Amino acid sequence: MTLCYLSYGITSKMPLTTNYRRGEIVLVKLVFASETGSKRRPVLLLSSDEYMEGRQEAIVSAITSNSRRLLPGDYMMNDWEEAGLIFPSVNTGIVRTIKQNMIERKMGVVSQRDLIEIESNLNQILELNS
Repeated sequence: MTLCYLSYGITSKMPLTTNYRRGEIVLVKLVFASETGSKRRPVLLLSSDEYMEGRQEAIVSAITSNSRRLLPGDYMMNDWEEAGLIFPSVNTGIVRTIKQNMIERKMGVVSQRDLIEIESNLNQILELNS
């Protein structure tokens, strides 16, 4: 399905479907919380495939190689190499919504065992199962 819209005399076509899937690790340019700059960072796609196909956004969690201190919601990934990450990495409890056009490229896919633990941590910090 294609959505067409008219903007200043230019017709654009934007597909409603996406090539990204839940559990994939992608590289995005994130703006710092202080809004003083930005940096390219890996993130984990958390939103369902249906959510991403029906919207132009994706729900993601931040990934960092800083494993010196684990905070609530953080998870040290076991299978980081298989997921396409360069360094041992922590999936953080920092969740945000991004526009899909912020995604630069796919890096890999998180293992099923890591995804289960990440989901468990998110359920705990968000109290989704209470």
